[in-house]
Amino acid sequence: MPKSTGQKLKLIRVLDILRKYSDEEHPLTANEICERLSASGIEAERKSVYADIEALADYGYDIIRSYSPKGFFLGSRDFEEAEIYLLSDAVRTAKFISPKKTRELVKKLDSMLSEGQRKKREKDIYFNPLQKCSNEEIFYNIDTVSRAVSENKKVEFDYISRELSGRQFVNTKKRMKVSPYALTWQDDHYYLICNYEKYDNLMHLRLDRISKAKLCEESSRHFSQVSEYSDFFDTADYTNKLFGMHSGELQTIELCCKREIAKTVADRFSENIFITNVTEDEFCFSYKAAISEALVTFILNYGDSIKVIKPASLKSMVINRAEKVLAIYEN
Repeated sequence: MPKSTGQKLKLIRVLDILRKYSDEEHPLTANEICERLSASGIEAERKSVYADIEALADYGYDIIRSYSPKGFFLGSRDFEEAEIYLLSDAVRTAKFISPKKTRELVKKLDSMLSEGQRKKREKDIYFNPLQKCSNEEIFYNIDTVSRAVSENKKVEFDYISRELSGRQFVNTKKRMKVSPYALTWQDDHYYLICNYEKYDNLMHLRLDRISKAKLCEESSRHFSQVSEYSDFFDTADYTNKLFGMHSGELQTIELCCKREIAKTVADRFSENIFITNVTEDEFCFSYKAAISEALVTFILNYGDSIKVIKPASLKSMVINRAEKVLAIYEN
């Protein structure tokens, strides 16, 4: 590398060296930085490295001088070490990310760590490939659907479902055109909340089951025509009313629960529920939720700790499910 070119890049190289090789446990001395610069074809003296570090600090980089052990290290990064671990774990466990993409994303996240921090990490990326999707189109689909949402355009795609045929499950495809409103990560899957043009309601579709997504020129149907929202689509409110992303008729439900499951109720329904009839042993509350089989399953999971007060339709669904379960063991 010509000397003039090398000197022009020296400041950037110093920053790159600090990013890649320094952290609180592994500070770099000026001599060590000079050695790494030399390996890149850039000759430098300690005095000039000190000047470079001072210039980078003046620009705003958090470069800290350590005295035990001696040296310099980059004190803050775009993502802290714990944040990288958290994001990596989220990628590893996300079922909608394919095995190939999982490895690529974790590798990119690890590249934001210093060499010393990477050595503390597991050498291999552990996850269960059988719990991962095989759809390599998902990131392309996310991009296409996100554009459709921001541009208020419809999107068209093949939706793949699994159906039982004989003794095995087979894929079936259905071409759909929908008005997309939001993307949300719920229950370990990535969903598209949308309106299918044949109906006047909301539905949610799994992104990993979408194939050959295409942005349409046709404008989306406004969500106010198919939902209770008028000014903006409240994704958090919508998903909070669903159980297991199973839709159903929205109704005000009233449940009575034993105080021992109060924390579970607060976690599932939020702390802003309307609580009534509090006693030493139980409390009742009302909440607007979608009446669905998933809600019935949630209630039955807690046995005699939850009782449905209303609506009558939900109470009947719980009783019918309980009777069916009982009948299995009586026969």
